[in-house]
Amino acid sequence: MGNRAGGRRQGPKCVAIIGPFASGKTTLLEAILARTGAIPKQSPVGSGNTVGDHSAEARAHAMSVEAAIATTEFMGEQMTFVDCPGSIEFAYEAVPVLSACDIAVVVAEADEKKIPALQLILRQLDDLGVPRMLFLNKIDKSDSGVRDTLKMLQPASSTPLLLRQIPLRRDGIVVGSIDLALERAYIYREHAESEIASIPDDDKAREIEARFSMLETLADHDDQLMEQLLEEIEPPRDAIFDDLAADLREGAVTPVLIGSAEHGNGVLRLLKAIRHDAPDAAATRARLGLDDAKSVIRIIKTIHTSHGGKLSVARLLAGTLSDGAELWLPNGNSAKVSGLYHMRGKDQIKIASAKEGETIAIGKIDEAKTGDALSTVKGGVSVEAVPAPPPPVYALALRPRERKDEVKMSSALQRIGEEDPSLSLEHHQDTAETVLSGHGEMHLRVTIERLEGKYQIPVEAHAAQIPYRETIRKPTQQRGRHKKQSGGHGQFGDVVLEIKPLPRESGFQFTDTITGGVVPKQYIPSVETGVRDFLKSGPLGFPVVDIAVNLSDGSYHSVDSSDMAFQMAAKLAMKEGMAACSPVLLEPVMRVEIATPSDATAKITALIPQRRGQILGYDARPGWPGWDVVEAMMPEAEIGDLIIELRSATAGVASFAKKFDHMAELTGRLADDVLNKAATGKAA
Repeated sequence: MGNRAGGRRQGPKCVAIIGPFASGKTTLLEAILARTGAIPKQSPVGSGNTVGDHSAEARAHAMSVEAAIATTEFMGEQMTFVDCPGSIEFAYEAVPVLSACDIAVVVAEADEKKIPALQLILRQLDDLGVPRMLFLNKIDKSDSGVRDTLKMLQPASSTPLLLRQIPLRRDGIVVGSIDLALERAYIYREHAESEIASIPDDDKAREIEARFSMLETLADHDDQLMEQLLEEIEPPRDAIFDDLAADLREGAVTPVLIGSAEHGNGVLRLLKAIRHDAPDAAATRARLGLDDAKSVIRIIKTIHTSHGGKLSVARLLAGTLSDGAELWLPNGNSAKVSGLYHMRGKDQIKIASAKEGETIAIGKIDEAKTGDALSTVKGGVSVEAVPAPPPPVYALALRPRERKDEVKMSSALQRIGEEDPSLSLEHHQDTAETVLSGHGEMHLRVTIERLEGKYQIPVEAHAAQIPYRETIRKPTQQRGRHKKQSGGHGQFGDVVLEIKPLPRESGFQFTDTITGGVVPKQYIPSVETGVRDFLKSGPLGFPVVDIAVNLSDGSYHSVDSSDMAFQMAAKLAMKEGMAACSPVLLEPVMRVEIATPSDATAKITALIPQRRGQILGYDARPGWPGWDVVEAMMPEAEIGDLIIELRSATAGVASFAKKFDHMAELTGRLADDVLNKAATGKAA
C-alpha cells in the first residue's frame, strides 16, 4: 500500500439521501436546495412547501412515501439528490436509486433506538457496494459527546466511522464545528454560510486528539502516512484529502460530518465533501461491471403524471442522450425519447440533451420498467438486475365501491405497481378476491389513497379471506338416486359411493369397482364430475380435500339415463353421505421466520403463543451482529396484522417471511366463528 492520489471527480453526480425514519433527510434536501440557490428559501417539513415531500400522501402523513428527485448546481457542477423514504415500509424505493447513484449520504442522529434501522440501511449499502458518508444531524439537540455518539453508532457499520468534524460548544451549546482535515473552526450562522474562525485555545487539545485519531484510521490504508505519524512528521494537507477521498471511494471508511439540517448548519461542508470526494459516473459504471459500455441509461424510478403521461427517471451512466433519440430496451424493442427533463420535486425542467452522469426524466418510454438498463446502441447492455423486493408482510383485499370501476381499478393498480415494484397484486381464484400485498399498513394505506385521490376510484378494503378447507374424519357408504319423469324421456341415475378420509395433503382420489356393467363405462366420468363439483363446497361451505370416493354400485335405465343424471346422482350421494362423515374445518398453517434485533427477541417469543403460534427455535441471524431469527409455526389467520405488532416491538425494523407448511384441524369457538362468518357472507 502507498499514498493514493485522490482529487476531485468531474461530471454530474447522483447522491442518494437515506437514513432512518424522521432523521431529517427531507429537511437536509431542502437545506441543500436553498444553499445552492435552487429554491428561494428553506421551508420546514410540514409547511406544505417542501420539494421532497411534495405528494398529497406525503403531506397528509408528514412522512416521505416515495423517492423525491431534485437537480441543482454547486460551484458550477451539477448534482442530483434523491431523498429516499426512511420508513421500512417504503424502503424499496431506495434500491433502484442506489443501483445507479455515486454515493449515499446517510442521515443519522444520536438516538440509540434508531441503531437497528441504521444497521439495515448500512447493510444494504454494503450489499450493493455503494460508498457512503454519514451526516450526523441534529447536532444542536444532542447532549452526547460526538465521539461517544460514534461509539454508540459504530456497531451498525461494517466500516470504521471516521469523524471529520467535531462540534464547537459554548456554555454547552453547539455554535459551530472544527474541521479536522483543514484544522479550521466554523461558526454557524442560521441558513447562511458559516464564519471561518481560528480554533479557540480551549479546544485545541481536543482537536489535536480527534485529528490524530482520524489520521490513524487513514494510515491503516496508507503506509506513507503511517511512517509520517510514527516519525511525528506533519503530513501534507493535500495528501490527507486524497486519502479521505480514496478511502471513501474504496469503501474502507465512512466519513462522518456533523450539522443541523433544520438550521442549514454544516450543509456547505457536506456539499464540498461530496464535490471533492464522491466518485463519478465512470466509477459507478465500474462498480456495476460496465467499464466498456458506450451507452447505459439505468431507470431508477417510474412516475405516472396526471397529465404528461409516463416519466422514467434515469441515470445516464455512459454516453449522451438527446430528445427524439432511439432507445433500445432489454426486451429488444426500441422507443423514441419524447421529452427530456431535470426533476425538482414535482416540477420538470425541459432540456434538449443530457451528458454522462446526469440524472434525467425521459418521457413516454412506455415499455420501460424501474431497474431496466436502456441503451442508444442496438443490442442493449447487460447489467446486473436490481435486487428484488423482500416478500410482502401485509395484505388487503380490494374492490371498487362501484362495479363499473373494476377495469379502471385494475388499470390504476397496474400503474401504481409500475411506480412501486414492491407492491404485489394477485387475483385469488378460490375467494374471487383481488389482493394487494405490501410492506406494512401505511404502505397499503398510501396506495389506497392514491387510488382514491389521483385516480378517483373509491375502493373498499378488508382483510383477505383465509383459504380454509374441510375434510372428513369417518368413512361411509351412501346411495344417491336421481329419478325424474316429465313426459317423453325421463332422467335416471343411481350410484353407490364409498367415501373415506385420506391422510393430510393427499388431495382427492376417485376410483370405481363397478362389475357387471351396472353403471355403464361411459357414465363413470360423469359420476366423477358430479363428485368433484360437490367437493368445491362441502357441508361446511369450503372446498373438500383429503378424501377418497369409490363408485362401487348403481343402476341405469337404457332410455332415461344420461351424463347429467349420473352427475346429479353423485351430488345427491355426496350431500347425504358427507354429513355422516364428521366433516371438520382445516386451516392453513405457515412456517414463519422473523428477523428481529436481539434485544427484542424476548418480546417476539412472548407474542407468538398469543397468536396460536408454536416456537420452533431462534438463533443469531447469520452475518447480522445484534440480530436474531425466530422460527415458528403460525396459523395464516393470525398473520394478517402480525407485522404491526412486530414493528411496534422493535422500533419499526422487524420483518418476516412466510411459506405454507400444512393444513391443521380447527375446532371449537374459532371454527364456529369462521363458519358463522362464512354463513353470513362476510370475509373470514
